Amino acid sequence: MAKIKVTLTKSTISCKKDQIATVKALGLKKIRDEKIHDDNPQIRGMINKVIHLVSVEEA
Repeated sequence: MAKIKVTLTKSTISCKKDQIATVKALGLKKIRDEKIHDDNPQIRGMINKVIHLVSVEEA
């Protein structure tokens, strides 16, 4: 299964509560935190919701 690396690049200050919850659900807490996830539709949907806060690359 393919893996993707998600990195938090911007702060969640002044974001909507559901976007903050999505970032936390991805396992990201601080700026420059990185997590590796399986590349599946659920994770892609979460990333699309907060794409302005994260960067994504293949792992």
